[in-house]
Amino acid sequence: MKKISLLVSILIIMFLAACGNPEGGAKKGEDTKAGEEELAEELKELKVDFEIPETAEPGETVELKATVTYGDEKVTDADEVVFEVWKKDKKDDSTKIDGKNHKDGTYTAEMTFEEAGVYEMYAHTTARDLHTMPKKAITVGEEEAVEGHEGHDNPEGFALHFMEPENVVVGEETELMVHLQMDEKPLEKASVQYEVNKEGQVDKETIKATEGTAGEYTGTYVFSESGTYQLKVQVKADDGIKEQKEYEIVVK
Repeated sequence: MKKISLLVSILIIMFLAACGNPEGGAKKGEDTKAGEEELAEELKELKVDFEIPETAEPGETVELKATVTYGDEKVTDADEVVFEVWKKDKKDDSTKIDGKNHKDGTYTAEMTFEEAGVYEMYAHTTARDLHTMPKKAITVGEEEAVEGHEGHDNPEGFALHFMEPENVVVGEETELMVHLQMDEKPLEKASVQYEVNKEGQVDKETIKATEGTAGEYTGTYVFSESGTYQLKVQVKADDGIKEQKEYEIVVK
């Protein structure tokens, strides 16, 4: 009888275990599916097809057009599409134009080039917590000889975009963020720091930036007084990249 009871107990345990497997298997399957969906989301890429003509005449108005996609999805609600245009080697005199959202994944703006020369431009695009800034160039009229050179002798394809903070208030933590790209891909593992000092003062403070999303480097700073501050972004990376850009921040 003891042997029979033991056998029955074993059979009951096996039966219960068998009944539990479908649920366990289903849960495992659900976890696997969720993992696959998460991986697929991570593999999606924010892309911008930036279209402009190769040439134009002085005084001609040109359309700048960006088509934004995320994976196979057209992005109709980008956080930002801003076209930044400057005459070659004069980026400090750039002009920024907000793109018009046509609600079909396309964003456009118009630019009139009054003078002959070579003009370069970015389509700064932020969407789905990602940022990209494809670069294009257009030749207007007869190309002029260019004198001088701005910045450091960085490799072709390097790009820096500082997200200038707005409505900075005394005593509140302000986020400082810069996006770096190389050949229109996020530039990772760079060394980035911010140097801050109030206008007219010698003392400077340095903030080490950390990389979160690929190519995105952030730091925080609390401005203790109102006034105008000078902020310097300093970048060092492989392939000989060394850049330094200065910005002005007004604190209320």
